[in-house]
Amino acid sequence: MSQSSATQNRKINLRRPDVMQEVQAEVVSHYRSQLVEYMRSNGNRLHIPGQLTIRLAKQFGFCYGVERAIDLAYAARKVFAHPRRIFLLGEIIHNPEVNEQIEAMGIKALSSRPTDEELSRLNDQDVVIIPAFGTEVHTRSAIKEKGCVIVDTTCGDVMSVWKRVKQYSGDGVTSIIHGKAWHEETKATSSQATASKGHYLVAFTLEETDLICDYILQGGDKESFLERFKGAYSDGFDPDLHLVTIGVANQTTMLRGETEEVQRRLSAAMEKRYGREQLAEHFRFFDTICSATQDRQDALQRLLQEKMNLLLVVGGYNSSNTSHLAEMGETVLPTYFIKNAKKMEDQRVIYHFDQHQQKEICTEDWLPSGEVTIGITAGASCPNNLIEDTLRRVLQLKGIALEDAFPPDLLSLA
Repeated sequence: MSQSSATQNRKINLRRPDVMQEVQAEVVSHYRSQLVEYMRSNGNRLHIPGQLTIRLAKQFGFCYGVERAIDLAYAARKVFAHPRRIFLLGEIIHNPEVNEQIEAMGIKALSSRPTDEELSRLNDQDVVIIPAFGTEVHTRSAIKEKGCVIVDTTCGDVMSVWKRVKQYSGDGVTSIIHGKAWHEETKATSSQATASKGHYLVAFTLEETDLICDYILQGGDKESFLERFKGAYSDGFDPDLHLVTIGVANQTTMLRGETEEVQRRLSAAMEKRYGREQLAEHFRFFDTICSATQDRQDALQRLLQEKMNLLLVVGGYNSSNTSHLAEMGETVLPTYFIKNAKKMEDQRVIYHFDQHQQKEICTEDWLPSGEVTIGITAGASCPNNLIEDTLRRVLQLKGIALEDAFPPDLLSLA
């Protein structure tokens, strides 16, 4: 690497007080909501007698990791001013409105896994932002080799999982990763295993977990097993060799209860196969669910105990933690996973994401007439201004003026 490249790869402090003061003012103007803060300070509840009650989950919206990623992206644009080129690997977070705002600042998107052609266009004067999900080891190495300045916004909870996976690999333990093999975070985590000369296998569902358990206990048709998990295991993975000693890790945004059940089933299979006395030699597990993800799931679980007519879940359709909130709601009451308030077309029609069909669908007669109670929550990548838009739209659809729902002095600030 040239001296210029080595210089560019040194860490640069973007969180200087002067920079962050400007960043915070800009971020607040883009994403903050006075109306949401008012509701939070009043029991997360808005009540219009005889017409409407809106209940917000106690925890929702931006988490610390998302706020940090956005702050660093904004800071990068201020420190590395135009015409300095700044690129982002994929999306900073899984929220379309936030990513559109980042793009509007002149930060250009690269593929989350840049092609050779994309990499060839980079030079040692360019800045590359790694998103909150992290990136694969080989992608980071390729960007570093180009001499680019790297702004790493990887969430600390994700890096904690990487630490466990690297430890597994160093000890000859195969990582069984509970997650979505196609998700950027899981790809990044998987690459930590292979970079440490280890192996991994990704299990998305409890059904897939049971297939792994069956193979541990009974063996089976290796080729059929590998075909079933195609694209979800490391090169050279052999279930006859690499399911002898395993350790469970997870994508940080999965449902805690499901990850715990994955761990329980795999532990039981290994105990049955090797005996209780030998279990520690064949099985490991660490709790690496993101605390913010769990806080939002717990808050929704409490909200679902209230009597409500329907639940609105707001966020990007490709947001893993948001999709799990929608899954939780669907088990209890009519739940509509919407990208933004515009999806509530009118009192009759709403467009929302159906996770079973993996596409946006239209539902009619979704909003009951008369008095109604609506719950609202959002994933860790959804800003408060989108929650405010949702509040405003619900009031509008119910024919309620903002002045009848919020104090006049508050509306002058909103």
